[in-house]
Amino acid sequence: MSCSLLEFCRLQELKTVRDYLFQSQKNEPVEEKNQTENDVSWETSEWESAWDSGENKEEETTSATKVEEEPTEQRAPWLQDCVVSLSPCSDLLVVAREQKAVFLSAKWRTDDGGREEMTLAVSWTGTLSTDEGECVSSSICIPLASQKRSSTGRPDWTCVVVGFTSGYVRFYTENGVLLLAQLLHEDPVLRLKCRTYEIPRHPGVTEQHEELSILYPASMVTIDGFSLFQSLRACKNQVARAAAAGSDVIQPPPLAYKKWGLQDMDAIVDHCSVGVMTLCVFDQMKNASILGGFHASVKGNPPAMSQYVTVGGGPYTGFYYAVEGSSQPLLSHVALAVASKLTSALFSAASGWLGWNKHKNEEEAVQKQKPKVEPATPLTIRFGLPDSRRHGESICLSPCNTLAGVTDDFGRVSLLDLARGVAIRMWKGYRDAQLGWLQVPEERIDRESSPSASHPRRHALFLVIYAPRRGILEVWGMQHGPRVGAFTVGKHCRLLYAGYRLMGVNSVTSKGWQLHTQQVCLLDPITGALRTVNIPFHLALSDKKSERAKDMHLLKKLTTLLRSREVEPDILESEAKSALLDIKHPAIKKQALESLLSNKNAPVSCLANITSALYDTLKQQDPDEVDPALQQLCSSQLKLLQLYSDIQQLHSAADTETCPGNEESLEGIEEELSRVGPTLQRYAQLTTRPSVSFAQDSPNSLLPAQAFLSQMECTEGEELRVIRGSETQWNQLGNFMFWGCLCGKSPLHKMCDTLQQAGISPQQLLSLLLSVWLQREKEVLQKPEETVTNLHALLIALSNMKGAVEDSWDPQSISPWWQQVRTTCIQSHNAAAALLAAFVAHRATKASITSRADSKFQSEWEAVSLELEQWLVCVRQLEDVLVLQTLLLVPPPQGAIGGAAPQCSIKTLLEGGTGGIADSISKWVFRHNLAPERLKEILQKKEEADEKLEQKSGEGKEPEEGNQEDTDRTAELLVAVCQRFPHSLSPDLLSAHCCWEYVVQWNKDPEEGQYLWCAVEHLKLVSSPHIQLGISAMMWSTFIVKRFSAAAYLMEKVGKAPKDRLCRRDIGMGDKAVTSFLGCCVQLLQILMEADSAVEEVSAPELSMEEAWCGAEGPASLAEMALEQRGVHYPLVQHHCLVASLLHAAMTFSLKVKPLSLFDSKGKNAFFRDLTTIQLMPSGDMDPGLVSIRQEFLLRVLTAWVQAINDPSIPASGNTSPSPPSNSPKADWWPSLCLELGSLLQVNPDILRRHLVCELYSQGLDPRAEEVMLEVEDKDVLGSQLLVLTGQRLSYCLLHSQSQTQPAMELLARLPPTLCTWIKAMDPSELRCPLVPLSQTSRLVGRLVEILPENHAQYILALHLLEAVEALSAEG
Repeated sequence: MSCSLLEFCRLQELKTVRDYLFQSQKNEPVEEKNQTENDVSWETSEWESAWDSGENKEEETTSATKVEEEPTEQRAPWLQDCVVSLSPCSDLLVVAREQKAVFLSAKWRTDDGGREEMTLAVSWTGTLSTDEGECVSSSICIPLASQKRSSTGRPDWTCVVVGFTSGYVRFYTENGVLLLAQLLHEDPVLRLKCRTYEIPRHPGVTEQHEELSILYPASMVTIDGFSLFQSLRACKNQVARAAAAGSDVIQPPPLAYKKWGLQDMDAIVDHCSVGVMTLCVFDQMKNASILGGFHASVKGNPPAMSQYVTVGGGPYTGFYYAVEGSSQPLLSHVALAVASKLTSALFSAASGWLGWNKHKNEEEAVQKQKPKVEPATPLTIRFGLPDSRRHGESICLSPCNTLAGVTDDFGRVSLLDLARGVAIRMWKGYRDAQLGWLQVPEERIDRESSPSASHPRRHALFLVIYAPRRGILEVWGMQHGPRVGAFTVGKHCRLLYAGYRLMGVNSVTSKGWQLHTQQVCLLDPITGALRTVNIPFHLALSDKKSERAKDMHLLKKLTTLLRSREVEPDILESEAKSALLDIKHPAIKKQALESLLSNKNAPVSCLANITSALYDTLKQQDPDEVDPALQQLCSSQLKLLQLYSDIQQLHSAADTETCPGNEESLEGIEEELSRVGPTLQRYAQLTTRPSVSFAQDSPNSLLPAQAFLSQMECTEGEELRVIRGSETQWNQLGNFMFWGCLCGKSPLHKMCDTLQQAGISPQQLLSLLLSVWLQREKEVLQKPEETVTNLHALLIALSNMKGAVEDSWDPQSISPWWQQVRTTCIQSHNAAAALLAAFVAHRATKASITSRADSKFQSEWEAVSLELEQWLVCVRQLEDVLVLQTLLLVPPPQGAIGGAAPQCSIKTLLEGGTGGIADSISKWVFRHNLAPERLKEILQKKEEADEKLEQKSGEGKEPEEGNQEDTDRTAELLVAVCQRFPHSLSPDLLSAHCCWEYVVQWNKDPEEGQYLWCAVEHLKLVSSPHIQLGISAMMWSTFIVKRFSAAAYLMEKVGKAPKDRLCRRDIGMGDKAVTSFLGCCVQLLQILMEADSAVEEVSAPELSMEEAWCGAEGPASLAEMALEQRGVHYPLVQHHCLVASLLHAAMTFSLKVKPLSLFDSKGKNAFFRDLTTIQLMPSGDMDPGLVSIRQEFLLRVLTAWVQAINDPSIPASGNTSPSPPSNSPKADWWPSLCLELGSLLQVNPDILRRHLVCELYSQGLDPRAEEVMLEVEDKDVLGSQLLVLTGQRLSYCLLHSQSQTQPAMELLARLPPTLCTWIKAMDPSELRCPLVPLSQTSRLVGRLVEILPENHAQYILALHLLEAVEALSAEG
């Protein structure tokens, strides 16, 4: 790492700033001062030659940013003629010249690349001076700390302090608002400097007080920082109040300051305030004897003194000491710049703030009112550096207050030791130089392992020198360090160094303070770039004797070499070996070796040769001087590299091994493979579908040596241990070791011997083998017989290793070795590969147990073991999982819901509880959109297949593969799964889970009404009333009742069927979905009532699990929760079913009704209560007014149904196949439903029937009307109603029809006058279908004559009507 010049900000509108400040010279040609380098003899040959010969040359050249070509006057050094100051927070820049100033504030913007960058843009321009003839001579920007708790120690706002040639010092806000002005001396202000609080780095360091120092030609004023901070805050608050409300001026606290008259120096141009210091006893005695002579008295406690250092002439540098307490602080009346009467000048620094304006009388008055100037306290010079010809130009104090850099008119830069008062170093050839300091803390990472890690961090100090004549920026180490960095920059830049941070911070508010400030900034007026210098701490140690710096340089060189991809391997090896051997420090050498071993570009041979060379070098050294950790690292990495090379050679070997002796232990595995063969083929077809993968993730890619080394480590016992990283890394390592052996391309016994000799534990090798076996499932299924044989041989070879199967293992107990295989198979989601591995492991375990039994007992008896029983259960479970996973992998048909196929394993099924299997099948049914009726047919086929299987024996339960359609094969797979899980997938449990899955999916998307309908249909397929009752109650309370009550309350509120917008707002679905939802609610409540009625007649079912899956542990199954539900209160369910039917009817036919108002207070209170509770229900006769409202609503429902029958715009029932038929207004069961509701609502059903008959006749549906007429009880009233309807038909036919005939008119004339008058009084417009065939009307009149008794008042009228219709029919 080396020095760097980093750009962190850029100035905007530079041309605007220049044009504003130089308006008076805009038309005058600006000539550059051609005082070239010939004026000074640049004697740089000495340090340049020394630098070129050194090892630590760190010179970087930065190319200036390309900018647009600007006129010559823009490129002239105009910035050197301006007063420039930058806030330490870099958020405010002030550029001033003569009376004008420009403030630039920080803003963030996005560049073309989308990155955020900070810029400084013009925020205020104006004139600062108020006295005639005064100009700006100095300025600084002081950020003030915030007093808020949330931002303690953070900058609140920035105060701009400006000194003028008139002696005035004025304080402004960032917006140019004048806060206060102070005349402390009547000479021009030369320099303004500030000192803020710094956290002491050592316990003995004295805390320095904050202060602002103002230098005049012969005096100096210091203002206490706390007093200034309070006054500025008070003035700013007063300005804000006055701007808001024009309140009265409040006098802020006066400023506390000290004024010193600096004596015994001819000319002073700059100064620095070092702070309070205390002399040691020796220095105190020395000073006392020099000043007072032999008899001088010495005080016991040395006094505290404030040290001031000035530069100028006669002497060249002066040191002043002011004893604390020798001068009392002066209190001045602050000249407030806030007027109680605000004018338009509030937001500018123009004239008028202190009552001045352009009138001469007022100007004279103000001149008379100038504040009183206090006399200065004389302060004599203690000592100085006399040099009559040399004149100082500037002084810059270091952050540690012990050193200072001084520039002079001879082009020299001197370094002063302020404690001793001597110049300790001098640089020449730096005319007009500008200075700054950088204090760099040591990196924490370098000192974490050191014993002094708890001590404060060390800091390195660097001096930054900008030589504008040469256009170079240099960085020098202190105090006698070399130049550590040099940058070629422009010749017109300004080096901005504040030397202070935040004012208003103390030892309490600075805790946890991490304010980031730029110490040194370089401003380039050509490009507008603000850049800062970045210096690493270790450059403070970078002299010719520092081995660490050299080692860091070699490490950097090696890192650069490794990053290059175009280097030849031989060159890479030689240069990397040279650099690694030249590094001296063990820690850096270890870091370099680790960097080399982790590089992907270096070949294995290169890594091995370099590591071997380093190891040989370490062995030749004195053992006491060698780092044991480094030597151990070399040894272990050499061993790993050798192992990697050996494995590579085995994979590239052409010879392969046969596997003798495995035939006996593999007996029977062919039979098992043939038994599950069809399912394996089907599974392989479903898993080999096209998918997207990346080349670098391919299992066939070679494992790099770096990845191999990163996953292996050597233990203390010289054994190797595999580091378990990510699953991908683990699979890559296993693939590298064993896949060649599984394919038969590599000698597996040699591979096992090599790995065993390397010291890797058999358990880790077994885990790697199983991981690659399960990962490469697709390749395994392509050649199952061959890969199974090789897996068996590898498994036997690993189990025979030392430490695999314990010698003391009793076959009657569980072996940890084989339990590891079982655990891996149980957790695997690759069902086919896990099953094949279980087959192999089962055979291997059986062979091992048999051999142990033979060696012990020499008997022909077959050994019985708990281990074998565990394997039988595992194999059975894996076969079940294979069939289940094959079914789940079947892709859904096009247009179905779809979604990713779930992955299942023994572990997930056991953790899913007793209902986990049925839950996975229900999700599959939903994804495939399998209709409830279709599922019922498949389950019936399963029962038939079970009956056939009971008749046949010895046949497998796997589905046969044939040339059938995919749907039939899917059905066969489902049947096979149900056969393997006869208890978990019983029809009732499967239907219950399907019901629950559909209602869950409906709850996610209520607009899909068919989901809820499918849930209800699945619920109907449940034969057990106990399960049906529990599922219904759970559905109602969990998903239905909330939306149902919202629908009821919404309809009650609006008084009619709500529109789509209201439905979506209150219920969460559209109006059509609400109609379907209410129809499903009616069916659900009916199912609930039926199940509640049948519960007492049937005993509760007993839930059981398959024997192999009895160990399931997890949440309670859906059926168990259903059986635990309490019984419902039948009248309450019926009450809800009643209101659900009313709501459904109102939504279906878009009727106006307030459904809850159809019930009394008891009925309303019972709504939406828990169905298991007993509520007070309505009883007895209902209020006649309420009954009439109910009757009116039911009559309107019947009318709407009759109108919907012949409406062609309404689809017929069943046209939308997946939707429930209850959604159709044309359903034939609406009249019967109304009659049933009428009986429950205490409405006379005969009134409903009569109304229905009349509506049907009015609609022209005479056949249907005649069917309903048979059920009417009160024939007299019906006859009277139908008589009117018949008269309306005749009136239309005789009087209102457009096709009136002469016979009809003649007939009308022959009719009796009474009948004729009656017909003319009829209004046929009340008929919905007035044009009815005469045959139907004749039949209607005939039925009227039959219905009416002879003594009826209208019987004669009916006879006349009959004659008229017959005559009309005869003439027609």
